[in-house]
Amino acid sequence: MKKTTSRWPAANLAAKDVDGYLAVLPEEVRISLEKLRQTIKVAAPKAEETISYRMPAYKYHGALVFFAAFKDHCSFFPGSKSIVEIFAKELAPFEAVAGTIHFTVDHPLPQSLVKKIVKLRMKQNEARAKTQ
Repeated sequence: MKKTTSRWPAANLAAKDVDGYLAVLPEEVRISLEKLRQTIKVAAPKAEETISYRMPAYKYHGALVFFAAFKDHCSFFPGSKSIVEIFAKELAPFEAVAGTIHFTVDHPLPQSLVKKIVKLRMKQNEARAKTQ
């Protein structure tokens, strides 16, 4: 069965901040994404939280990571296709293609994996910033 990529509910597309984005989601989705949000904040306390591309985003020397809720899954966008390749073994239980990792409320991403991804993305962004 092909997954839909439409976001749900559409009201979250107008969110001005992450609290507003999460507020309109069903409780179980909101709780799951709030845990993801807190994990990102712990791993990257200096990252700026914002809305970008109409979804929660974190910036640290450029785009860091994003997440979003869809009708039948949630997505974590690590901001780099190489991350999916680097963590392929740990991401095997999830649908991970290109720069997107799909997960569900019943099968969330492990916090330890999210932390490793965010910390590596920070290192990648810091290295890129030094060369600019």
